[in-house]
Amino acid sequence: MRVYRAFHMALRGAAFLLAVVVLMGSLQGCSPKDSKDEKVTAPPGGVLLRGAGATFPSWLYKRWFEIYHNDHPRTAIVYDSVGSGEGIRRFIGRNVKEEELVDFGASDAAMKDEDIAQVPNGVLLLPVTAGSVVLAYNLPDLEGDLKLSRNAYTGIFLGEIKKWNDPAIAKTNPGAKLLKLSIATVVRQDSSGTTYAFTKHLDAISEKWRAQHGPATLVNWPGNAMRAKGNEGVAARINQSIGSIGYVSYEFARKLGLKLAVLENKEGKFVKPTEQSCTAALSATEMPDNLRVFVPDPAGQNSYPIVTFSWILLYKNYPDAEKAKSVRDLFQWCLLDGQKYAPQLGYVRLPENVTGKIRAALNTIGPRERQ
Repeated sequence: MRVYRAFHMALRGAAFLLAVVVLMGSLQGCSPKDSKDEKVTAPPGGVLLRGAGATFPSWLYKRWFEIYHNDHPRTAIVYDSVGSGEGIRRFIGRNVKEEELVDFGASDAAMKDEDIAQVPNGVLLLPVTAGSVVLAYNLPDLEGDLKLSRNAYTGIFLGEIKKWNDPAIAKTNPGAKLLKLSIATVVRQDSSGTTYAFTKHLDAISEKWRAQHGPATLVNWPGNAMRAKGNEGVAARINQSIGSIGYVSYEFARKLGLKLAVLENKEGKFVKPTEQSCTAALSATEMPDNLRVFVPDPAGQNSYPIVTFSWILLYKNYPDAEKAKSVRDLFQWCLLDGQKYAPQLGYVRLPENVTGKIRAALNTIGPRERQ
């Protein structure tokens, strides 16, 4: 039995290394340029736009920027997927190295008023895509779907449910082979918009979570938590670790073929994360004038319970008219033609009633007035 177990673990280790190679290769393959490459310059007679931030939408952004550059060769775009917190820091631009300065940021947690106040020329928060946060798990002996009630998954991430055969999990999975195996949560070690979206949901459904933690981009996680950097790091760690469960954006879990829990929604229905269930969750969204809206616990029997918009952070004024126009043109394209690529990569296409208001706001961007 020990020999078999050792052999089994060796195979899993080899599979993990292969999966990481495939995952990182896929990520790099989506990006035409990266600021970690040799110095990237503007095309002759053109404009270079630099961005940094959220890992959640990074595959979609890099696909968009590659396609846009191919069709508009005078605009080059580089994007660093460094996490939402770092993206906001670079966008604010204080105490930032010159090579880290950006023309746009990206975050799954819309900027707070106190952060916006630090940007002298004003900020436009632009939701350009949406997606789901999933609970991916590694239980190779479990057949079929794992169903988790709201009490079960909040208890897991509060560190109160410690074994996979806990009654709260067994209750919604009758007849399933649930071993007396310790649960290890996999969480983000860096400041993260994905963390914010997940904890915003926990805050909405759990008084205990609200009292102890609340919504945050960085959490001191209770219980048996393993930490990893970026969505790709969390997905890879789950894939490696038997008995683990972690929160991660859908597209990263899909790339590695991870198993995804079916979650109980506000109406008491167990729903899988799909394009349809995420669209249902966002369909009734009223977009406010500042374009900062959250859907922490969507209503509707067919709604997946953990969804989030993801924002591009833009300055209201740019140094010159050419850069302002390049920013407007790029993100107008993302909101129109670019939306058709979202479902292919596991993101949600924004409905027209949402994009219309966003595009109108985008048109207000202009050059900075000369003093």
